[in-house]
Amino acid sequence: MTLSVSSHHRFDSFELDASFTSEGGVTALFGRSGSGKTSMIRIIAGLLRPDRGQVILNGQILADSEKRLFLPAHKRRFGYVFQEARLFPHLSVAQNLHYGRWFAADKTTGAHEDRIVDMLGIGHLLQRRPNKLSGGEKQRVAIGRALLSSPRLLLMDEPLASLDEQRKAEIIPYLERLRDETRIPIVYVSHSIQEVARLADRIVVMKDGKVEGEGPAAEVLARPDFSTHLERREAGSILSGRIESFDERHGLAAVRLNTALLQVPAKKGEPGSSARVLIPARDVMLALVKPEGLSALNILEGHVADMSGSGDGMVTVQVDCGGDIIQSRITDLSRQRLQLVPGKPVHAIIKSAALDPY
Repeated sequence: MTLSVSSHHRFDSFELDASFTSEGGVTALFGRSGSGKTSMIRIIAGLLRPDRGQVILNGQILADSEKRLFLPAHKRRFGYVFQEARLFPHLSVAQNLHYGRWFAADKTTGAHEDRIVDMLGIGHLLQRRPNKLSGGEKQRVAIGRALLSSPRLLLMDEPLASLDEQRKAEIIPYLERLRDETRIPIVYVSHSIQEVARLADRIVVMKDGKVEGEGPAAEVLARPDFSTHLERREAGSILSGRIESFDERHGLAAVRLNTALLQVPAKKGEPGSSARVLIPARDVMLALVKPEGLSALNILEGHVADMSGSGDGMVTVQVDCGGDIIQSRITDLSRQRLQLVPGKPVHAIIKSAALDPY
């Protein structure tokens, strides 16, 4: 599947001028609120007609301003999942799902429906009405309804934004199953680095209506400048590696990066499988000599690669640990006391409890 999008559209106080391509899998449109992500996905869906641009899927032109072509949304055969589930309140879960089947070009079979119900874990909800569902359950039903329309492409616009952390943790494993068990390409809009790091195969970074960068998720997430697109509490390093071993007794996965080995808390871990690790910059301490007698399991040797101040008395230090760039956010006073300069040897100290594995 190849999706190619180029669009230019002027709103009252905002201008969108962005292009990207996707080759299938999960393509995440990532950026802060107001960056133009939702406008892009609405253009793909056919809900917004851009002033200029093209939308092409597998060689089929869905929109082309120069040729004055515009295929309406209902003819594009795309599934769309919004921030809110938007279920019909007077219908049961089963009836809401059947509404999705009504739009399927090939009228999906019962076996196909059963597989989707099982994948999303909603079999026990079929006779309930939406007002008897939790937020996470409603979103799973909304996803099932979209899938039962047999979409060529699934568009998901901040599907977890309205959920609390507990509900997000509940639904993300189902999104992973959706990614892994179906061949439906997905364009996923989010400003949450946790969601993107866990789900995306490819990332398109947006800012002020433009594409700042795009590429494979592991490559984009590892770029040191990627942290400039994160909220301060999210800033850090997202590194990719493979699970080397799993300690079931202590619930720890040993994740091998380029050279560094991290002990990461995990419920399970298959040796040889890929993993991404989010290391919050605020949870990385620096030392000039290797400390002893600490509870921290991860003490990595490296050197200062770069530093940047933020004007609030804080400094972000990039530490090169054998090719793995780990960011540490410390006070400018600490930088002065340690006399940190590029090239200086340091040890990065990371508590395992601070790590988020994906």
